[in-house]
Amino acid sequence: MHLSSQSSILIDSIWLVSFRRFSSSSYRPPPHRPASRRTGPARPGSSEGDGLQYGVMFDAGSTGTRVHVFRFRMENRGFPSLDRETFRAIEPGLSAYADDPQKCSAGIVALLDLARSVVPPSHWTRTPVVLKATAGLRLLPGDKAEQLLDRVRALFRESPFLSTEDGVSIMDGTDEGISAWITINFLTGGLQGPDRPTVGMLDLGGGSTQITFSPRHEKTIQMSPIDDIRSFQMFNRTHTVYTHSYLGLGLMSARLAVLGAVDTPPSGGSAERVSPCLAPGFSGSWEHADVVYTLKGQKEGEPVYEACLNKVQKVLYRKLSAAPEAADVDFYAFSFYYDRAVDLQAIDEAAGGTIRVSDYGQAAERVCRGPPDLQNPFLCLDLVYISVLLQELGFPAHKQLRLARTVRQVEASWALGAAFQHLEALRRH
Repeated sequence: MHLSSQSSILIDSIWLVSFRRFSSSSYRPPPHRPASRRTGPARPGSSEGDGLQYGVMFDAGSTGTRVHVFRFRMENRGFPSLDRETFRAIEPGLSAYADDPQKCSAGIVALLDLARSVVPPSHWTRTPVVLKATAGLRLLPGDKAEQLLDRVRALFRESPFLSTEDGVSIMDGTDEGISAWITINFLTGGLQGPDRPTVGMLDLGGGSTQITFSPRHEKTIQMSPIDDIRSFQMFNRTHTVYTHSYLGLGLMSARLAVLGAVDTPPSGGSAERVSPCLAPGFSGSWEHADVVYTLKGQKEGEPVYEACLNKVQKVLYRKLSAAPEAADVDFYAFSFYYDRAVDLQAIDEAAGGTIRVSDYGQAAERVCRGPPDLQNPFLCLDLVYISVLLQELGFPAHKQLRLARTVRQVEASWALGAAFQHLEALRRH
């Protein structure tokens, strides 16, 4: 659930993007008049006298696409504050249309219509529209992903908003992790000065997972793989972070791997899978990326937890590296880490909370060995996977993680950080 933000937090950005927590809406946009066109190059800016700036941002995740329409009030010599946020999300994700990109048009147009109903016509031609795709498109063959992006580019060009050729792109997983780190540390105050402590960031999406933190010891920087250490300028300071994105190790991808459906993709749009992580006697179906999987549990008498744990450990074998200092740095965890904690009633769905790494493992044993949960048949698998994933990343059982969807009424995702990075790029050029 997501509430519109009414925040006075100053944001050094022109626009924001949002993360991958998707819901549906029955919104139907009102009729609109034809859009005007700007023939020369346009720059985003507020209308003369009203001090407002709008931004239309799409987040194309692995399980759905979300549009956010932001209204900023320009203050303090160009520093805007977030004045209003309007959003809508649709399912499935763009990757579901890989074989027929034209079919993604209806959903994108509906989201553009929502944006057009929110942004005043006088702002249309100077309101930027941007789409950033994450793991769902990263996992597609390059030609199929590009065909989807080309279709979106064409729809954006037909819209009344300010669209550029590089405004539709696939976001690198490492950049996603860094952007999320910037967001959470901006919101928690870690970027306000050199003496302020920063926090680490864990994100578990559908197709990928990221870990990012600022090393406290020079040895960590020296001993880590060169690709895992990044330095960047932000707020007139140089920040150095350890960051790694694991493509294909998001929760939905993990389900496919445990089901044995990654290396042997189905033909004909359906497939039958037997999983040790499903209760004996279970029979059901699961739809993912336009494929319906018929699922069955293992044989009666088999220990579900032990069999599932063994399978997950094999799936993750030698695919992750333990992060140095993981035990010492305070971490925030997002997305499916949060959702499964809510399912366990370990945290309040609205307020968030804290959870120990061991809590996921203990809950996995309890759920897997207990009676089948017909409403959430994947809960056993998901909890075992999260527990093993955190251990492989180097987190001890007693480590406590903070879980949050919002901080100071702002969505805690890679969105805000990506906006800050964009502004830094504009300043450099």
